Amino acid sequence: METPKEMRAKIVDKATGDADFRARLLSDPKGALEQELSVTIPASLSVEVHEESGTSAHLVLPPDSRLSEGDLQAVAGGGDWNITSDW
Repeated sequence: METPKEMRAKIVDKATGDADFRARLLSDPKGALEQELSVTIPASLSVEVHEESGTSAHLVLPPDSRLSEGDLQAVAGGGDWNITSDW
């Protein structure tokens, strides 16, 4: 099974070399990821894809460490799709 870092690298690599995939990833992140990774992403999990430019940068913070693992799973809808700070 791929680690979150490996999955992220796979997605970024594909989006870098495949303009159609990149467009789908930007317009329908969940659908593009579900198709590419052969997974089902829970409806309760929001997925956002941002494209950096020369005038914008994005910083992603890990979840608030005060949340319990149970709280995090409830937000993510449980399931096998675990989002970690490595992603």
